[in-house]
Amino acid sequence: QVQLVESGGGSVQAGESLRLSCLVSGIEFSSNPMAWYRQAPQKNRELVAGISHPGSATYAASVNGRFTISRDNSKNRLWLQMTNLKPEDTAVYYCNLLDVGAIWDDSWGQGTQVTVSA
Repeated sequence: QVQLVESGGGSVQAGESLRLSCLVSGIEFSSNPMAWYRQAPQKNRELVAGISHPGSATYAASVNGRFTISRDNSKNRLWLQMTNLKPEDTAVYYCNLLDVGAIWDDSWGQGTQVTVSA
């Protein structure tokens, strides 16, 4: 099954930037649309951004224009460049398949915490 290791989170102030990284193994990475999700305290996990192949991406309205998702198929890496961070972006960020119907319950990684202070 897919294995996912997220990194790059941290504590920042509003307006600052972070770059998250996800190392993927256990699947044919280049053939799978990927995504970033996040989960804030007492809220459901939500889709942040998705990418099928380099240059093709979609975003949640709340982050559109501020976040950029990218992938490097030669390195099995998924990235999320986050700029102009806001307190409402505070959450644990996870990477996984874009197709939520194909995600196994035990495939989620530890995630990486992003905390944005006003």
